Amino acid sequence: MFSVLSYGRLVARAVLGGLSQTDSRDYSLVTASCGFGKDFRKGILKKGMCYGDDACFVARHRTADVLGVADGVGGWRDYGVDPSQFSGTLMRTCERLVKEGRFVPSNPVGILTTGYCELLQNKVPLLGSSTACIVVLDRSSHRLHTANLGDSGFLVVRGGEVVHRSDEQQHYFNTPFQLSIAPPEAEGVVLSDSPEAADSTSFDVQLGDIILTATDGLFDNMPDYMILQELKKLKNSNYESIQQTARSIAEQAHELAYDPTYMSPFAQFACDNGLNVRGGKPDDITVLLSIVAEYTD
Repeated sequence: MFSVLSYGRLVARAVLGGLSQTDSRDYSLVTASCGFGKDFRKGILKKGMCYGDDACFVARHRTADVLGVADGVGGWRDYGVDPSQFSGTLMRTCERLVKEGRFVPSNPVGILTTGYCELLQNKVPLLGSSTACIVVLDRSSHRLHTANLGDSGFLVVRGGEVVHRSDEQQHYFNTPFQLSIAPPEAEGVVLSDSPEAADSTSFDVQLGDIILTATDGLFDNMPDYMILQELKKLKNSNYESIQQTARSIAEQAHELAYDPTYMSPFAQFACDNGLNVRGGKPDDITVLLSIVAEYTD
């Protein structure tokens, strides 16, 4: 039902509270993942890190830790295309680029651009679309660099409050920015955005900061205050607490997605756009939960 990846060791002393800017220690991310495919009957975890049409990766390099999530656009299924192929291939390609050191930590858009270009040049045609969010922790500078295209995203929580949050990118209601590869006859008809259109941010992080990176299946079903309630359990956390909390958050979002009476963030957004909608939004859900810790080999 879920899977967990851990990177770094929590003996790296992930403590709450910041350090002075002269701190010379390298930082790293301790990360757990959990997710649910929308359709249980077809299994939860596909090959690689895929939950339904969602995909993700967690990769380490000597200079940085890199996370990524992508949400395959389900509409391709109407044309006989498996939406998970595009998102999964994009994330696996980005992961490989990181492990090979073919990236600059301060330029997560570059990871997305190079990965997307590789897909475009693939000898075997790959059709589909997906959103994408890349988060990079530069070990030595203690800076987080992010690129978000569409409606996946991230939160950074410090002292129980959200101190940074990605901006959602929508063309119009329920139509996020997305990378696409369309068949020649459909080019210009299928919505397709450039990786350079991704919203980029850079900011300092502190030891003990919590980073939650997720697809819209989480954010459409759980408002920030509910997520923060769960994250409070990580105050004096050990590794098991991270994985348990990642699972708890994903499970709550999945349960709320199928509650017909719940006024979800998605339903509220729909109402704001003149639609009479109630209930959660059934969707694939991917959650990566990380704590900024002191780096150890």
